Amino acid sequence: MRGLHLDRAIERVLCLGAHSDDIEIGCGGTMLELLDGGRPLDVTWIVFAAHGVREQEARDSATAMLAGAKAAEIELEHFRDGFFPSQSAAIKEHFESLKRRVAPDLVFTHYRNDLHQDHRLIGELTWNTFRDHLILEYEVPKYDGDFGTPNVFVPLDEARCQRKIELLLTHFASQRDRRWFSADLFRAMLRLRGMEANAPGGYAEAFYGRKVVLL
Repeated sequence: MRGLHLDRAIERVLCLGAHSDDIEIGCGGTMLELLDGGRPLDVTWIVFAAHGVREQEARDSATAMLAGAKAAEIELEHFRDGFFPSQSAAIKEHFESLKRRVAPDLVFTHYRNDLHQDHRLIGELTWNTFRDHLILEYEVPKYDGDFGTPNVFVPLDEARCQRKIELLLTHFASQRDRRWFSADLFRAMLRLRGMEANAPGGYAEAFYGRKVVLL
């Protein structure tokens, strides 16, 4: 697999999310960290189920978050929410097409053991498709309670955390009536992982790095 060159900046990033707010929740702070680092970042951002008002929310949010990227390609697909396993062949074809046109240095995707069936399929197909790439699996909170023990942490400062939360609350108005979609929950996630990572600013995002080669 492609290793992580400690002396080379990441230049091409692929962000994969099943639903409209998944990427922002899972790795929004880390993306802001990368984008604010002065790197000429080329980002491909794909949401597989974006319908109706959720499609426009996804586009507006991604556009705002990727404002500092050198290049940004935002793709919003229309697979049926909640039914990804029954659409696996079509989604697999999409991944095969993606492999022929994108060569990322880093891939963000769903946790492969996520209890949401849509999330899990995207995570599995990411590994099927990008076998020679650095993949970090992010986490999304849910009623199922599948938070685990991640092994990769990205420390974040207060400003970055606040920016992530503001983007979520601003752009995903359709989710505001959900009990879990709140600033205090998002901050609690960041604070918990920050404590585990002993992060200087007290906050962090966490990922699963199943295979990481240091070169």
